[in-house]
Amino acid sequence: MRKSELRKLYKNKRETLTEQQIEQYSIAIANQTLKVDGLWDHQNYHIFLSIDRQKEVNTEFLLSVLQGKDKNVLLSKSNFKQGTLTHYLLTDSTIIKINKYGIPEPEQGIQMPADQVEVVFIPLLAYDRKGNRIGYGKGFYDRFLAECRLDILKIGLSFYPAEDEIISDINTDDIPLDYCITPENVFKF
Repeated sequence: MRKSELRKLYKNKRETLTEQQIEQYSIAIANQTLKVDGLWDHQNYHIFLSIDRQKEVNTEFLLSVLQGKDKNVLLSKSNFKQGTLTHYLLTDSTIIKINKYGIPEPEQGIQMPADQVEVVFIPLLAYDRKGNRIGYGKGFYDRFLAECRLDILKIGLSFYPAEDEIISDINTDDIPLDYCITPENVFKF
């Protein structure tokens, strides 16, 4: 299927999920991360905070794992005019506000450059067996990943298994995943 078709399909699939299912699946995803070899050997982890109205994977459980392992956690603030992300270290004094698009973001804080990120957890709508992913279509994460070091670990989080293939409209700017974690599996690409 094409990206536009898959975006619509997976948005519709998510719409059917209950809050209880989202919580149950999100806890299972956080537990699956503990099975990924080498994932916890790093210090700087970037995580997205979930957009409730999009029924995304609830990352608060994964955030608890990161904090329990005493990792540095980075969050992003979106600049929609430039299509970029600015990254901030999560601290006890970080104030999180929800922007007009429903995205929880740090208001301000200690900025961290993208090349300091070692592991990034990536929101997505769908992905295929080659690690190609489909987001919301604005390219924020592709631009962010292009600024990162080459050995960054890119991990998608999804409620659903992989599509066989995303056909015909993968961009050369699209950066594939290394892993995608679902409630039942860890897919390595």
